[in-house]
Amino acid sequence: MLTKHLQCPYACQTAPVARVSTRYVTVKHVTGRRALEVVARDYPKPAFETAETFQEAQALSVKLKNAPRPVKPLKVVIAGAGLAGLSAAKYLADAGHHPIVLEGRDVLGGKVAAWKDEDGDWYETGLHIFFGAYPNMMNVFKELNIEDRLQWKEHSMIFAMPNLPGEFSRFDFPDIPAPWNGIIAILRNNQMLTWPEKIQFALGLLPAIIFGQKYVEEQDSLTVTEWMRKQNVPDRVNDEVFIAMAKALAFIGPDRLSMTVVLTALNRFLQERHGSKMAFLDGAPPERLCQPMVDYFTARGGEVKMDARVRDIVLNDDGSVKHFRLTNGEIVEGDLYMSAVPVDILKLLVPDQWKPMPYFAQLNELEGVPVINIHIWFDRKLTTVDHLLFSRSPLLSVYADMSTTCKEYADNDKSMLELVFAPAKEWIGRSDEDIIAATMKELERLFPTEIRADQSLAKIRKSKVVKTPLSVYESRSGREAFRPSQRSPIRNFYMAGDFTKQKYLASMEGAIFSGKLAAEKIVDDFNMKGAGAPFSASSSRSPELVAASGLLAMAALGAGAAGFGLM
Repeated sequence: MLTKHLQCPYACQTAPVARVSTRYVTVKHVTGRRALEVVARDYPKPAFETAETFQEAQALSVKLKNAPRPVKPLKVVIAGAGLAGLSAAKYLADAGHHPIVLEGRDVLGGKVAAWKDEDGDWYETGLHIFFGAYPNMMNVFKELNIEDRLQWKEHSMIFAMPNLPGEFSRFDFPDIPAPWNGIIAILRNNQMLTWPEKIQFALGLLPAIIFGQKYVEEQDSLTVTEWMRKQNVPDRVNDEVFIAMAKALAFIGPDRLSMTVVLTALNRFLQERHGSKMAFLDGAPPERLCQPMVDYFTARGGEVKMDARVRDIVLNDDGSVKHFRLTNGEIVEGDLYMSAVPVDILKLLVPDQWKPMPYFAQLNELEGVPVINIHIWFDRKLTTVDHLLFSRSPLLSVYADMSTTCKEYADNDKSMLELVFAPAKEWIGRSDEDIIAATMKELERLFPTEIRADQSLAKIRKSKVVKTPLSVYESRSGREAFRPSQRSPIRNFYMAGDFTKQKYLASMEGAIFSGKLAAEKIVDDFNMKGAGAPFSASSSRSPELVAASGLLAMAALGAGAAGFGLM
């Protein structure tokens, strides 16, 4: 999970898109080196079904599946086949409706898209990690009967040690109930924080523990750095742990990241026994996760259209949606319409008539953050770990040896490192050669006995750089107030996307949950009109009722908190 990112593929031709490039390097055969045998050990699926969050997510799934069957299914046109759009389509199909998903590109997944290169090797938009604290995502895997596709790893968080090249510091969680497993994991690690620093940080967290969610939400006005100083937490805690944590959560540093994000992530990890457990998908997300979602809702009357890029949202005289017009001139009509595209794309699509409305005007306060994902194939097997690793380098966020962690990418003789380059703002316009060179310098610090920037040791077989100029919305301080509900003031228009109001912020879980909430809003609105009557595109709600219901929905959703944002 990691990457949360705005690929702009879904809608507008003028929008920036993720750019991918490949670089091949001639490699001579290396002899005389003993091959390192790596045995990947996957752990059993955690028993997270007992968690309250999982049960809440399951209850919502049951509600949608057991909703009264419509006499005539609603045709819901959804722009965007990322996780948000696919989730909305899946749950609308569960409720007996017919979703039509429009995807502007020829690949499913949006921010979890992946492609095969000329050699048949996969490269992805981001390094995606699945957490035990992702209850709606875990329900999707269960409901699709694909839980065996998650490769669960040891319950640890592992950090590189810049001052000790080649070494790692681990937070190992014992198999005991929360929060004791997390507390013991922190107390047993003395490499990164001293006992006085741990105590001072714990004292700083007391207000969050005492005053609960209200306090956590109020901290959105502060960055992580500002909050740390306000609570008299030593700067070294920020330097040692939270710089890496902030970049992994949201691809930005602690001097910009909202403290609400960190507090709510800690909340989930410390309250749920399996919340911080991590899993890798056993292959590329479009095939191993997205396609099963498509198969599910198309088998129930839904439809997906690829290479179907939305150009305009065309309106009726009353301001409601008349139809979506595609760039090829095709008109797509339905009973209801939904945007499941990233916020920067949506802002380009919002009709002029809607822009003055507060609901849509607030979108101007949200914008995507640039992300760069890097793949480097080496000519040999590196000594690494079967897990996600926090690099703690100035340029890199997290990385993994995918040839070890992922079944479909497995290679016993050679490594393929996938790395997230963050913060990427100053690098998004740089050449791929510059980015690879800078990455190799950082890798020399991480693998000093195996990698040199000049490639005198491990040599690059090939590399790919995937740039996403506008990825997930930037979770900087003060942004929570501008996140919209899934129900818009337009009577036949709904929204999904990780930027919409839900308690898991900019993550795969946030995207899945937002689509599920959007489906729930449609089902609730439909049921308000009576179980036997199909929704009429000509029916309307008073502006006052729409505004009130929207505010209530935002207030209700705002009671939650964000999960760990790794995509």
